Amino acid sequence: MAAEKLAQAAEALGVEIKVETQGSIGAENVLTDNDVRNADGIIIAADKDVDRSRFVGKKVLAVGVAEGIHHPENLIEQVQSAPVHTADGGSGGGSGAAGGGKERSTVYKALMNGVSYMIPFVVVGGLLIAISLALGGDATAKGYVIPEGSFWADVNAVGVIGFELMIPILSGYIAYAIADRPALVPGMIGGWIAGHGEFYDSEAGAGFIGAIVTGFLAGYLVLWIKKVKVPRFAQPIMPIIVIPIVATTALSLFFIYVIGEPIAWVFTHLTDWLSGMTGTSAVLLGALLGLMIAFDMGGPVNKTAFLFGAGLIATGNQTVMGMCAAAIPVMPLGQGLATLIRRRLYSQQERETGMAALFMGMFGISEGAIPFAAARPAQVIPANMLGGAVAGAIAGVASVEDAVPHGGPIVAVLGAIGGVPMFFLAVAVGTLVTAITTNALIDIKERGSRGEAALATAGAGPATGTGPLVPEPVLAGAGTGAGTAAVLTKAPAAPPSASGATEPQAEPEAEPQAEPEAEPKAEHMAGTGAAGDEVLSGYLTGQTVQVRLEAETKDAAIREMAAMLATTGKVADLDALVAAAFAREEQGSTGLGEEIAIPHAKTDAVTAPVVGFARSAEGVEWGSLDGTQAKLIFMITVPEAAAGDEHLRILAMLSRKLMDTGFRERLSAAPDEAAVLAVLREVQ
Repeated sequence: MAAEKLAQAAEALGVEIKVETQGSIGAENVLTDNDVRNADGIIIAADKDVDRSRFVGKKVLAVGVAEGIHHPENLIEQVQSAPVHTADGGSGGGSGAAGGGKERSTVYKALMNGVSYMIPFVVVGGLLIAISLALGGDATAKGYVIPEGSFWADVNAVGVIGFELMIPILSGYIAYAIADRPALVPGMIGGWIAGHGEFYDSEAGAGFIGAIVTGFLAGYLVLWIKKVKVPRFAQPIMPIIVIPIVATTALSLFFIYVIGEPIAWVFTHLTDWLSGMTGTSAVLLGALLGLMIAFDMGGPVNKTAFLFGAGLIATGNQTVMGMCAAAIPVMPLGQGLATLIRRRLYSQQERETGMAALFMGMFGISEGAIPFAAARPAQVIPANMLGGAVAGAIAGVASVEDAVPHGGPIVAVLGAIGGVPMFFLAVAVGTLVTAITTNALIDIKERGSRGEAALATAGAGPATGTGPLVPEPVLAGAGTGAGTAAVLTKAPAAPPSASGATEPQAEPEAEPQAEPEAEPKAEHMAGTGAAGDEVLSGYLTGQTVQVRLEAETKDAAIREMAAMLATTGKVADLDALVAAAFAREEQGSTGLGEEIAIPHAKTDAVTAPVVGFARSAEGVEWGSLDGTQAKLIFMITVPEAAAGDEHLRILAMLSRKLMDTGFRERLSAAPDEAAVLAVLREVQ
């Protein structure tokens, strides 16, 4: 989304753009050395670390991915005054953000780096285990067992390896993002210890939460060791021998003797506590077990609840395991469903992981939700726990039984569940609660972030020293995928200076092309209405404003607005104008998001530039990338002869102003045409 938004913004501003994406399938459309050498500035819109060494000596503007999606025009403008990136990793002129929005913290980017590397291991391991259980497993009193020596036993073993590796991978790449390669070994070994409770006398490892802890400990420990001054002869061996050995030893022993012991103690006492609750309310016990199952998905709290339920099967009490079995699939099913309900809230990689999570959930593999919980713990873990508690409570009330130590719909399909209808009801309700709660919490967080960004943008004001953007072509590159985007901008073709750099005089040369034309065109428009009713150089008047658009579809809206423009007498061929607008939509939606659409057409069906504005109360589906329906719609039409400067100048003025949340709110609230025109006079 960030890549497409930046490309659309560049087109609207009349700039040339090149996009580099760094996603789950690797880097695509990579910026070449020549691209970087000729660059005027770099925008990095990323939620994880991006190597900036190739951008030394260039203006670098670093922001989060959300800024690339919601404020691309501002970024293209502000990069012109961004600080220069230096060889030591700093900026020659202040903050790397340069007012371009909030850049993600090191902690967040390190966490996302670990999650992005962990996801393939979760997916491969989980799906192989699920397939082997489904096709080669048999329900027994000890759970689903695959006969030893069979083909499916080998498939299952490969899946188990993937699951075992995901914890050290998460830990290792968190550490790597913080302190580079010297931190990779201590991070991975620390993660392996966190995932294997036998190192600290615990029946369950610390799971993904323990891996996150070891990842950050390893990363910051290595950073601290790097600061130690050593003799010159010892410097070459520090990153490959001394730092990894010292950091790995210190971290491992610290986890085993300091962190591991409390984990084992908690595990033991939780089991004793649960044993004392078996005679209490089934609703309370079911909700508590569901909370524990959902908390850390394979970690010590989850394992405590699971092993407690499994241990009671042998005593003839199968209802406790029934509560656990209903809660086990809720997390992956809920997170997978969440990505289907509100797709725009998730990246392409997250949506793909969501599909895999749905499949894993069917087979009771709760670890399928770990990537979501690791990436957004504050939103996902509470939602998981709420859904798990609901599922466990419903199963407890209905006295659902499970005869094998396993969970998920597969258990019911293979006949191990007593009370199948209520079991599926418990799973379905818990899944729905998790999905809805997750999306609601993410949406609340995103709205808060957008509000902060809008306040920051309003407070910063326009970037200084950039001049008009419209006449200034820009070459750019951007990327999305695993939350990364890099934008490269290049000045227009001009004679090189003696140093080989592009001459900066292109901007003053370009400005006069638009400004002298604007005045006579405004005078020409004066006859269409009172001077006070004209905005956008006279191209938009009270005659081309409609506060209530009747159309309910995009095609109908374009036809209705074209008919409105025709009342000015500047439309020579209404059908040709509509056809030109439709042809532009086929190239790509003109829905900009934030409930805005700007359809436009360059055609000789109009005799002079004319702009219209219409407001839709219900909103019109316009194919916007953020999923919002268009409620504020501008239509720009210019003759082919004026298609260059004038068309882009109008787009640039509108796009910049429409990024102002307050302006959009005033435009939406204006009660009539006169009030709308009063608001639109702010566009300059």
